[in-house]
Amino acid sequence: MRENFETALAAVLAHEGGWSDHPRDPGGATMKGVTLRTYAAFLGRTPTRDELRNIRDEHLHAIYRKGYWDACRCDDLPAGVDMAVFDFAVNGGPGRSAKMLQRCTGAWADGQIGPNTLGKVAAFVETHGIPALVEALSQERQAYYESLSTFDAFGRGWTRRVSETRATALALCGPGDGAESATA
Repeated sequence: MRENFETALAAVLAHEGGWSDHPRDPGGATMKGVTLRTYAAFLGRTPTRDELRNIRDEHLHAIYRKGYWDACRCDDLPAGVDMAVFDFAVNGGPGRSAKMLQRCTGAWADGQIGPNTLGKVAAFVETHGIPALVEALSQERQAYYESLSTFDAFGRGWTRRVSETRATALALCGPGDGAESATA
């Protein structure tokens, strides 16, 4: 939903933290979740590592909005589902996050959220409720992380992130969305 971007971005940034350049992280040098490659695409040139370390807030906002939130059509997703899809788009890539949503709802998993996927999301929510979709997305995401060869290095943080994102997503579900039964 449109009004959830700022809330979702704050939650993502809390997970992404500051500077990271772990030798086992395939993303390489990263600041607040933005890799050198992503920042280079945004700037249209190759930034220095110092430029990345000092990325401006307006650049972060624009990168996250266009590259992840808009790429996954989060404005068109139900409150809560938008958060779950957005956070995984940032951490796992927009295409992977879209495919996860598509698999959970029975849509064709092509990595592009379009009218068919949005229709499948609406049908799933109508039948099962938003919390059930948030739960399904969380389970799929955890299973994905556990399948990675780097789970031993990053698994504890990923598991915590899945749990905290699930809680934030469920809190974003409005009254009548079945959120009360998901936490009971």
